[in-house]
This record gives sequence, structure tokens and C-alpha cells, in this order.
Amino acid sequence: MDRIPVRDPTDVASARRRIVGLAVRLGYTETEAGRVAIVATELAQNLLRYGGGGEMLAGPDGTAAGGIEILALDKGPGMADVAACLRDGFSTGGTPGNGLGAVQRMARQMLIHSQPGGGTAVLARIGGSDVTADRMSAALCVPKPGEEICGDAACILARPDGTVGLLLADGLGHGPQAAAASQEAVRLFGKHPAASPVDLLTMLHAGLRATRGAALATALIEPSARRVTYGGIGNIAGFITDTGGVRRMVSHSGTAGHTAGRMQAFHYPMHHRPVVVMFSDGLATSWSPAGHAGLFSLDPTLIAAVLYRDHARGRDDASVVVWKG
Repeated sequence: MDRIPVRDPTDVASARRRIVGLAVRLGYTETEAGRVAIVATELAQNLLRYGGGGEMLAGPDGTAAGGIEILALDKGPGMADVAACLRDGFSTGGTPGNGLGAVQRMARQMLIHSQPGGGTAVLARIGGSDVTADRMSAALCVPKPGEEICGDAACILARPDGTVGLLLADGLGHGPQAAAASQEAVRLFGKHPAASPVDLLTMLHAGLRATRGAALATALIEPSARRVTYGGIGNIAGFITDTGGVRRMVSHSGTAGHTAGRMQAFHYPMHHRPVVVMFSDGLATSWSPAGHAGLFSLDPTLIAAVLYRDHARGRDDASVVVWKG
């Protein structure tokens, strides 16, 4: 996704211009792009007024053809009453109080996660088809500050037998060559949707030899068997959280395409309300899912965005993949 810092009033116009540019590239009409402009402007202004600044992420909605997802993330004081903040006329910043209400009217869907003292994350979906079912998965890949291309890539494949395959690849370094490695991993992953995790790791390791190489991990989710099979090479971390607690998933050291030890996958049980999360080393690892009370019941994109906001190191590409059962 495109990463847009919002730190001072001049950044509002920049955010609007960049997000409207995305809408134009996706074929939006002038009227549709105008709605996108209103949403982008209101969210950017709210980041400054109430969050003390933050950042916006914008990109195509991967599950709604022609749709756009816009995220506004801050670490400000948060909202004590989200429902009240959505009512027109409610304001704590000396404004008319129509901002979030306007966003809600313009967007196909708006979701908010906010906690007093814990910041706010707003997700607005615009255009595309209506949401008719709960979203089960999301992938968020954000470039390193100062870069336009993200060196991480992810793929989520729903298989005919009801299982789901996840891949997260972090190209070595950052920039175009890192992106080429991770995108090649995604391409190869898509060619072998029925392969086991161990076979996938072996195939990906061989297939990335002509690239810079990547850290990567793959997971096979079997809802009917209540099981996740996971294998990784390099610094991709993952965990499962559900009513049975938290189980961290194991990757082996190495770099796919260059050096890797034994190709091995591990089986993990899933209990009620499972959430599977995988993330690159653009996020710190010294945190616990238990510190995010209530988060894992939310939309997968919001889950990924909050984890990115709270734990991104800020000096590398950062990516998060989320699947909910």
C-alpha cells in the first residue's frame, strides 16, 4: 500500500492528491474521485486535529474489484465513545463535527478501532462491490519510509478443497530488487496451489536462486481438520491466537534462494475463533498478542493495520498477513 505521512497541514493536500491519483488510475469518474477526495481530506484532517498526526495507507481493495481501501492510523488519545464521534455535530476539537459522518456517508464501509490512550485506526472502503460476507483474510505490505516500492509481498489462496494457503515473502534488503525476489516467490506459489508446505519451501528455495533471495514462510490452513501446517526460511514470524491461547510458529534460519538448512514444516492445532498472523521483520517481535485485547475479533485489514502501526520498526519494509476462522 502507498504510505502517506500526515504530520502538518501541508500533508493534507498531499494525501488527497496521492489518493485521488490512485482513484484515477483505477478508472474512477470525476464524481467518484470527488468522493474519494472528501474521504481522504477528512481522514487526514482528523489525524492532525485529534491524533497529533499519523499516517495514511491507501491501495486497491483486494477483495472488491475496483475498490479502494484507505487507512488512517494514529497513536493519539483515542476515542472514549466511537458511536458519539460518528454523530454529526459531535466535536472535541472546536470544529463543526461532521468529519467522520461525512466519511461514513461517502464510503461503502467504514470501520474504526479506538481505545482511550491507545490511538485510533480508521478503515474506509470506497467503490467496488458491496460487502456481502465477512472478510476472512487480508495482507498489508508497506514500503520502507522513503521508498515507493515495497520489497515484501504476500499471497492468499483459497483452494477448492476448502483449505487456504498463505505466503509471505520479504525480499533481501529493500527497493526494486527486493520486490523482484518477493514477487517471484508469489508467482511460483501461485503455480503450485496444491503443494505441501515442505514441497513449497523446496520449490521456492530453488526458484529464487536467480534473485537477491528472500525470507519467506508458507502456511496451509485446514479448517475442517482444525490445523495449520507452517514452514519458514528466515525472519518471518507467525502465531495463532484462539480460545486455546497463543501458539508461536517456527521458522528456520536462512535465505531462500541462497542458503537454507532442512526444509521442515510444523503442525499446530486450531481451536474456536482462530486467527493466524504472519509478519516480516519490519515489525518488532518483542510484543505479545495478549497486549491487544479485543483486536483479533475485528476485520482482518484492521488487525493488520493496528499491528503495523504499533510494532513497525520504521526502518524497513513491513508486512502482515491475517486469516480469521
